Amino acid sequence: QLDPPGVHCAAIMEGRPPDVLELDAASNTGIDNMRDLLSGARYAPVNARYKVYIIDEVHMLSTAAFNALLKTLEEPPPHVKFIFATTEIRKVPVTVLSRCQRFNLQRFTPEALADHLANISAKEGANVAPEALALIARAAEGSARDGLSILDQAIVQGAGDGGGKQVTAEQVRDMLGLADRSRVLDLMDRIIAADHKGALNEASALLDQGADAPVLIKDLMDVVVEVSRAQALNDAYVFSGPREWGERTRAMARQ
Repeated sequence: QLDPPGVHCAAIMEGRPPDVLELDAASNTGIDNMRDLLSGARYAPVNARYKVYIIDEVHMLSTAAFNALLKTLEEPPPHVKFIFATTEIRKVPVTVLSRCQRFNLQRFTPEALADHLANISAKEGANVAPEALALIARAAEGSARDGLSILDQAIVQGAGDGGGKQVTAEQVRDMLGLADRSRVLDLMDRIIAADHKGALNEASALLDQGADAPVLIKDLMDVVVEVSRAQALNDAYVFSGPREWGERTRAMARQ
């Protein structure tokens, strides 16, 4: 990273580079869109070394568009670079993948994402409880973009009156339709103890109070994963959340 940034870096950050063009494949899936793009690829860049085409959601391109693109990928002009982005790599034809250099971007861990959200909250002057940040980080499933979107909603809904109130874990749970984590741990305790009647009653109570059934099942699966991690890591196990939940998870692991 250049400091200060170069001319082209500054132009890219400001969204005004003539030689960097972005195409949203989700909205431009057809062969005509691809032909228009490739027709411009024949011309030299205006003032940069390369002309760069960024195709987002590339898996949305039609078969005809992929075939048109393939011809250019087989014999690319020396002044052109293509950057493809996708979350559905299996939907991209092998003929295209074989001509690309592939980079797999890893998801954030819940701990790293919670730290990132905490920094953003501090810079925005928002008061968000650590337990709420942990819930948001888990709900985002490793996506910083999704985490920031949920955080934004939580700040607006949790402290929308502008009074500087803290956004609590309870508010985030209500917003996301999450069952109370302590109640989920209670349910798992009953399941482990083979208390069938107690488990059914607890599950029914959670559903009656508005918990979403698929989310409740996912919460239970998350508990099982945490218990398995606690069993495997022993003393090295660290729970990303309130200490009480971590202690209860370790107790279940010992059972």
